[in-house]
Amino acid sequence: MQASPSISAPSPLRVLRVDASARVAGSVTRQLADRLLDGLAAHAPGFDLQRRDLAQGLPFVDADWVAANLTDPDARTAAHRDTLAGSDALVAEVRAADVWVIATPVYNFGVPASLKAWIDQIARARLTFRYTENGPQGLLEGKKVYIVVATGGTEVDSAIDFATPWLKFVLGFLGVRDIEVIAADRGMARGDRARQDAAAQIDALLERDWPARAAA
Repeated sequence: MQASPSISAPSPLRVLRVDASARVAGSVTRQLADRLLDGLAAHAPGFDLQRRDLAQGLPFVDADWVAANLTDPDARTAAHRDTLAGSDALVAEVRAADVWVIATPVYNFGVPASLKAWIDQIARARLTFRYTENGPQGLLEGKKVYIVVATGGTEVDSAIDFATPWLKFVLGFLGVRDIEVIAADRGMARGDRARQDAAAQIDALLERDWPARAAA
């Protein structure tokens, strides 16, 4: 585990928040993300926040998208560029941000479809990763990512958790290595204790990751 973030970010810090819960009111992941960002504001005041709420979903990758993405950028038509415009905007957000806060529930042992669609839109050859003679190379190095996850019955990092290991793998594929998982898991069995443990983890991580800014 790293003692501090791997990023070296200018001021103000650039933060991207991605919410994947279908719920707004009563969402545990949204509440915990609020706590994380409120705490970060105390430790790194004045940060620039970009929000991406996936509750309404994102377009899925389709044949037109694949064709446009596979076309050399210099050869793309206006129709190709229109097809990729939404994806281009999402890629610009992740490339610009120093810190990502990804808040997601676990649905049926995996991530929500909207979050999978977001990953599909930002995983772009030549933009967020590239192929080399030594294999694929991620191009999003130097990011700090907090994954805030809540589950009803799935234990995070257990044999039936297909959400957090997948997220860590795909983010690593894109070059992101500094990842923390904050888990409010098994809420149906553990009740408020699940949320309390996650909140305590958030507080501890903020103190560990941002002490210099807190003291400044």
